[in-house]
Order: sequence, then C-alpha cells, then structure tokens
Amino acid sequence: MSIHMGKPTAAGQAPGTEEPPDTGTATPVAVAGDQHKLTALQGLAALSLDAMASVAYGPESIVLVLAAAGAYGMGFTLPVTLAIAALLAVLVASYRQVIAAFPDGGGSYAVAKRHLGRRTSLVAAASLILDYVLNVAVSVTAGVAALTSAFPELYGERVWICLGVLVLVTAVNLRGVVDSAKVFLVPTALFVGSILAMITVGLFRDAPVSTASATGHASVLGEGATAVGALLLLKAFAAGCSALTGVEAVANAVPSFRAPAARRAQRTEVALGALLGVMLIGLSVLIGRFHLQPVEGVTVLAQLADASFGHNAAFYVVQFATMVLLALAANTSFGGLPVLMSLLARDNYLPHVFALKADRQVHRHGVVWLALVSAALLLFSGGDTNTLVPLFAIGVFVGFTICQVGMVRHWYGERPRGWRAKAVLNGFGALLTGISAVVVTATKFTEGAWLIVLALPLIVLGFEKIHRTYADIGERLELGRIPVAPHRSRSLVVVPVSGLSRLTCQALTAARSLGDEVLAVTVTHPTPEDRQAAEALRRDWELWKPGVELIELSSPTRSLGRPVSGYVRELTRTHPDTQVTVLIPETEPARLWQRLLQNQRGSVVAHAVRRDTDAVICRLRFRVTPDTH
Repeated sequence: MSIHMGKPTAAGQAPGTEEPPDTGTATPVAVAGDQHKLTALQGLAALSLDAMASVAYGPESIVLVLAAAGAYGMGFTLPVTLAIAALLAVLVASYRQVIAAFPDGGGSYAVAKRHLGRRTSLVAAASLILDYVLNVAVSVTAGVAALTSAFPELYGERVWICLGVLVLVTAVNLRGVVDSAKVFLVPTALFVGSILAMITVGLFRDAPVSTASATGHASVLGEGATAVGALLLLKAFAAGCSALTGVEAVANAVPSFRAPAARRAQRTEVALGALLGVMLIGLSVLIGRFHLQPVEGVTVLAQLADASFGHNAAFYVVQFATMVLLALAANTSFGGLPVLMSLLARDNYLPHVFALKADRQVHRHGVVWLALVSAALLLFSGGDTNTLVPLFAIGVFVGFTICQVGMVRHWYGERPRGWRAKAVLNGFGALLTGISAVVVTATKFTEGAWLIVLALPLIVLGFEKIHRTYADIGERLELGRIPVAPHRSRSLVVVPVSGLSRLTCQALTAARSLGDEVLAVTVTHPTPEDRQAAEALRRDWELWKPGVELIELSSPTRSLGRPVSGYVRELTRTHPDTQVTVLIPETEPARLWQRLLQNQRGSVVAHAVRRDTDAVICRLRFRVTPDTH
C-alpha cells in the first residue's frame, strides 16, 4: 500500500502539473509522453462516442414520450429539441470554462471539490462513476441489439457478443488513448458523415422516399389527444436529455490531451457541442417534415434514413454506422473514468493503485476495473438494453447540476469581467439539469432508478471509509512529521529449512550477511516417518557444521506456518530491542508451468508470519536455469 506524502493538492491538481493561464499567445510545447496523448481531432473520436451515439436514441426518447399525446403531441418534437439544444449550448460553454479553470481534469468532481465542499464533490464523483459504468453496458448492449435486429439468428448469443465487444474495446484502450482514437476515428467519421448527409438530403425531400422499414409494424402513436400538459413536456425534455450524456467526458479527461492540453480540450468540447446540436436539431426537423410516426420494432433513425435515402445501400450504411458507433460508444467511459479515478486515488478516496500509469500513459487498473464491472452488468442484464436504460443518465444529470452550481460559486468568487452573465448562464443550466434529474428519477424510480438512488450514498460512504483508512495509516506512520534519527538495532535472522541442499547453503549465507545472529528452524511432526526424517536432518546438520543452530518446532497438527510464526512472535517478545527477520528460501523454476509443481511452503510461511507478527519478511529466490543439454 502506498501513502502520499504531504497534503493532497487543491481541486484535484497534482503538484507540479499546474498549467499557466491561457493568454492566447502560448505555443505548443513538446513534453515527454506527448506522442501518447490526444490531438483535438483524436479527442473528438476517443471521447465523443457516447455523445455522438446518443443521437440514435435521444430524438427517439422524445418522440416516444410525445407520442402518447398523438399527432398533436408530435408537433412539439422540435420545440423540445431546441430546448435541449439550448441546454447543450449552456453545458458546452460551462464545460469550456471548467476545462480552463481545472486543466488537470475531473470535471464536476474538481469543480465541487473547490467550490462546494468535500461531500458534494464525492456525490459528483459517485454519480459520474455510475454513469460511466452504465454507459459501457448500455452502449455495448444497444450496439449488439442493432446487430441482432439485422441478423435475428444471433439473438440467442447476444451476451457472448456483448462480452466480445467489451473485450475488444478494453484491449484497444489498454494500448493507450491515442491508439483507441485512431481505431475509432473512422467509425466516428462514418457515423457523423452519414447522419449529416441524411439530414441534408432529407431537407430537400417533400415527402418520404420510402416507408418500407415501418411497413407492417404497429404504430405506438396515441389517439384522441388534443392537449399537451407541462408534465408531458417535462418528461419529453428529460427523456431527450439522454442525448447529453458524454458531454462532460472531455472536461474529465483534459490530461489525456497534448500540450497545450486545456486549449485542445476546449476546441474538442466546442466541436462536440456543435456537431451534436446540428444533428439533434436536424433530425427533429426531419421528424416533423416527414410526419413520422413511431412504430414497434423499428428505430426512429431507421425510419428517417428510409425516408431520406430510400430503402437502398445508403439506408444500410446508416444502420451499420449506427450499430458500430453504439457498440464502441463505451470508449468514452474508458477515456474519462480512469482519469477521474486517478484523481480520486490521489485525494485518498480510492486505492492508490488507480493513480498509477502504465506505458503509453494508460491508467491500466482503472481500465481493467471498468471492464470487469461492466462485464458483471452485462451478465446481470442478459445483454438486454431495456434492463439498463432506466438506470442510465440519472448520474450524469446529478453531475451536471453540481458542476453548474459550482461554476456559479466560481464566478462569484473570482468576479472576472462579465461574471454576472456567466453566473446567470450557469445558474440557468443548473436549474434545467436539476429539474431533469428530478423528473427522470421520479418517472423511472420503479423501473430501476431506485438502485441509483441507493447506490450513490453507498459509494460516497465507501469513499469516506477509504479516506479514513488512509488518514489513520498516515497518522500511524507520522506522515508530514520529521521522524527521530535512525539507529542500528541488533539483527536476528530466522531461516525455515526442511532439508540440506544448495538452496539451504545460499539461504544461510545470505542470512549471515544480513544479521548478527542466525537461527535455522525446522517443523517436525510426531509420526514415525516424520521423526525419522527429522533425526536424519539433525544428523546431517551436525556433520555439515554450518555454524548455525538448528531449532526443531513440533507441530502435532502438521501445520507449517503457525509453528514458525509462533516461534518468531516469542523471539520478538523476549528480544524487544532486536530486529527479527524471517528469510524464506524458495526455488524459481525456469518455466512458468513448472511453478505448479512447487509445494508453496514459502508462501504458507510468509502468510503466517505476516499475519501474526511484525517481523521483516525476506524471500530469497534461487533461480533454476534451464537445462541446455
């Protein structure tokens, strides 16, 4: 277990990594490891897949809610979408400021930590973790659902296909964010290009070219409704806000960008917002233009592609691009969550192992943890998207709201030029996202949202427990204090042995080099054959005369670890000023499979001594070189 020295830095910033203010004249500076970081275009491919893929289900979520009010209700699709686009603009502007103010990433967690207090920041972090994990499961299952819709014979194997896609995305991300961006750049470009082409072509159509995809499917349009209430519009707005998930990912992963990281991340955030807004509004215009009616078993996006292009190759290109992007949208979580977890680990709220980076600037432990939890969710849901969707998006609305409120406090405290307008903008965004969070939670509560309501406080309690544990360990280690001067203690080395060999000789040689006194111990058993072996060892030991006393420890139960640990515990009691070290000799075979042949005596003894005593444990490896004959 590693312990950080000194106090955690403010707002999730690492010491020595503060980025100077953006004056508008700075030039990119090459830094070590920059080749493993993202450009703005690569960041758009690696971190925007979740937001881009939400185009496939965001407008559909609005339509399905408004369809309850019949054709009259469908007429409100564009106004609701425009409201969501306005909120998107607010969020993009806000997160652009978050990136500038918090260049070390963390998004709503970093904002809340500085301006709203520790507890609120932990709620933001917990909500983001839930959203990122659920995004992986929802994205993979939705992509595989698109595949099984085209090839129904694969439906029975959907769980294994989901797990295969997850393994693929995980493997790519373990190679680094740049490699993942390169892999996903083409699918992202294909999807965005096909959607923009569909919108452009559709705007020149006076009527649908084809309705073949919807033919024979039952309409879900309500009948007889002539009024639309405020609650229905709120539900449609909240449902459509699922298209905003992933907007925060760029702000969470600023350290993944090349220098100047903040400026590149800001450009990526603006590009993401612009593309997402154009696609959402464009699709809503087409829905009204073609008087689309939602039907069972066919997505709204498929109907729009049919209406714009006709039921031809272009239609299948849109479906294929949607399927691929949905399946790969999980990459957004792999880009944002490990960075957030590293910040939490740096602040002692998660195990410190999550702060470690492997080659290629990869937070490998965060990536693997995310993959394992997502795999468990996929198995739990049976690869069914509808099981997971009610749990989705609540966490991100909570994070949005906390971030917006935190930025209001930020402007009030900093008070730069025009701060009032910026604070009003963020306050309005907090109001909208807060309402959305409440409406989504209330409407989806019985469908599984109660799990999120329960999970949030449990995760926060887990953060608090880990933080208290690290604080307690730091107190016991007296971190931050100047310790007393080191001094030399008398050293006693205990060497467990079971027979005479070259390994025994090397172990005693090493022990005599380490300690003032060396004792060899062997565990004996009362059975006749074991007594004969012990007597033979004693006889050979006296003939060998290594200059080290051999102590026999009797064990009636044939236990190995407890007799040794008990003897060591007695030594530490009777020699309180002596440093006791247990040196455990072990062989290390030349071949990996040969380790299965070992008796694991060394591991048993080491575990018992570590559990029952404070002695130093030293494991001496004797490497067995391969036979060259």
